Amino acid sequence: MDLVTIAVLVLTGIGVGFASGLLGVGGCFIMVPVLYWIYSAVLDPKVAILTAFGTNLGVVFPTAISGAYRHSKKKAVNFRIALVIGAFGALGAVFGSTVATFLPAKILKTAFAIVIIASAIRMLTSKPPKESKAVGNPILWAILGFIAGAFSGFVGIGGGVIIVPILAIIVGLRIHEAVGTSTAVMAFTSLAGLIGYILNGLRDGIFGCFPVGHLVGYFNPESCLALAVTSVPMAQVGATFGHVLPAKWLKLAFVVVMLYMAMKMLGVL
Repeated sequence: MDLVTIAVLVLTGIGVGFASGLLGVGGCFIMVPVLYWIYSAVLDPKVAILTAFGTNLGVVFPTAISGAYRHSKKKAVNFRIALVIGAFGALGAVFGSTVATFLPAKILKTAFAIVIIASAIRMLTSKPPKESKAVGNPILWAILGFIAGAFSGFVGIGGGVIIVPILAIIVGLRIHEAVGTSTAVMAFTSLAGLIGYILNGLRDGIFGCFPVGHLVGYFNPESCLALAVTSVPMAQVGATFGHVLPAKWLKLAFVVVMLYMAMKMLGVL
């Protein structure tokens, strides 16, 4: 990679980390479009989008751990729910990432945008409780986790854009705890999805030195490192700031960024 590309990724990592810690998302709505823009200039569109998905998940994993640690210090992580949803979300992520490798790039880009738009609209129109009142049982959480994980793996995201609304609307956590618990869940789903993209990429013969750097399956370690070097520490900053921001403004920020990046992926903006 040239110095300009590295600089773009390092700067992107700052926004990704802050958004991850602040909103309980993996920053996929920032990373995937940027990575796809870089990769599609020199790679086949399908390889470019799948590599953007896989590399994105590689960054989400350490970033989510960083954010979850900070949220746990604020007692905003429900570990019981996170473990159940995360474990079954990991299974779903492997399934979703495998399905994605058999589909055309256009379908993947469109699916990515649709999932984010639908989640944003639902988040905007819902009224999460002011106090956490978790409902359901581990079986329901497991089902929700697998579904969220499958979508996450399919569109190459950590799953925060799906998991936060699920936790706030269906499970019944207040928005700050939904955000904190989501970061813990993403550690499971992102790692599982990453493994899926690496293994399926190796199956497809994607390995070696490419114009964008080395590829190990649908994963680019150089891009991942350039992004993670700033995203991981910035997740701490975002998580700290998130507990200062009022719930309604936190939700609004979540929705605005999601809709903007979805429109970019569809080519509307």
